[in-house]
Amino acid sequence: MPEPIEDVTFHDEDWYAEELADRHFVGCAFHRVDLTEATSRGAVFTGCTFGDVRFNVSRHTDSAFTRCTFIRCNLFEAEFTGCKLIGSTFDRCDLRPLTVTGGDWSFVTLGGADLRGARFTGVRMREADLSGADLTGATLTGADLSDVQWRGARLSRADLRGSDLTGLDPVAVQHSGTVIDAVQAVTLARALAFDIRD
Repeated sequence: MPEPIEDVTFHDEDWYAEELADRHFVGCAFHRVDLTEATSRGAVFTGCTFGDVRFNVSRHTDSAFTRCTFIRCNLFEAEFTGCKLIGSTFDRCDLRPLTVTGGDWSFVTLGGADLRGARFTGVRMREADLSGADLTGATLTGADLSDVQWRGARLSRADLRGSDLTGLDPVAVQHSGTVIDAVQAVTLARALAFDIRD
């Protein structure tokens, strides 16, 4: 890993299709930077701020964006594979359609986000904030969704099979047509204080 770039502000830069392999940024700010079709592998961004940054069709593998803030960023068709976004916040970002495979998105703030049709598979999302998020038709399968903040979330037609739904109050979300498996059905029935017997 090279020496980190610390506390630098990048304005209006064209990083189109840039390869960010093993780059390391700490406390940096990125404003109106074009990262369209950029790729990162093993890159690390710690405590960075991204404002009006274009991540369109970008691909990120085994990279870390920890405690970062994304404001009004465009992540159209962005893909994250095996990435860590622990403690990061997304504010007024365009997140459709987003694909996340594996990795750790615990404590991420996505409150009120438009995540219709997004795909989260095998992701750790413990204690993430999804309150008020629109997850209509989204896929959240094989994910650790324990203790997620769900209040007001829209889960209609979402596929939640194989995910840990500990802490999900079915009454607090919209769930028409939500797909779950038999084990999850028992978990949710217990959350509603049903007495399950053979």
